Amino acid sequence: MLSRFWRFGLALPRSLAVPPTRFVSQSKASSGTASTAVTDVHHPEPPAGHGGVSPYVKNPDYHGFSSDPVEDEWNMKVGFFFGISVALVIGGTFIYYLPDQGMRQWARREAEQLIHLREEQDLPLIEENYYDTSKIILPPSEKE
Repeated sequence: MLSRFWRFGLALPRSLAVPPTRFVSQSKASSGTASTAVTDVHHPEPPAGHGGVSPYVKNPDYHGFSSDPVEDEWNMKVGFFFGISVALVIGGTFIYYLPDQGMRQWARREAEQLIHLREEQDLPLIEENYYDTSKIILPPSEKE
């Protein structure tokens, strides 16, 4: 799998450089011409103005928060502190105190009360039939 991506790795530096571009027309030939028309070679335009320097050249530890290196590092540290530390603590506390999902705690308390009630009345904890069979009305069986 890695060998498939290796061929792209060799072409990547070449694709990042901006070579002169040649535009070739692929449209249908008109009445008099039968070859493709090649336009002029266009060289990339030089940057206008002062030729701005990349922030990565000025500050190799650039984090993207500010162009000033000291302010950039300070903003990065504050951002990561609040983004990770505080979010994990407050987020974890919020999730811990969410209401009972699926009413599992309520079901356990209800079952413990029912067990305690049945033990006081000397009844079995689990009966053989879920429903009382004397209260079930069945349709008459039709024998043909």
